[in-house]
Amino acid sequence: MMSDLGPSLVYALCLAASLACAVLLLNAWRHTGSRLLFWTALGFGFLAVNNLFLVGDLVLFPTVDLWPYRQAASACAVAVLLYGFVWEAER
Repeated sequence: MMSDLGPSLVYALCLAASLACAVLLLNAWRHTGSRLLFWTALGFGFLAVNNLFLVGDLVLFPTVDLWPYRQAASACAVAVLLYGFVWEAER
């Protein structure tokens, strides 16, 4: 049914987008050495993990509750981004 496929497709595309951003940012960091690129790449990596848990929670394993893991990954992403932005602003 199309209504069942729609949300799953959106979740998978969000996972792919955040993973692509993390990879592209890591590649740019390797070429430039900018620490801000490293922190943002790490933040997007945690967002990709969050989206992976989202796909697992709502699509692959609907009977398993992965909500705490999703929240932990989101908190790590925000913490890493905040730390990177504050640390780089001081330099």
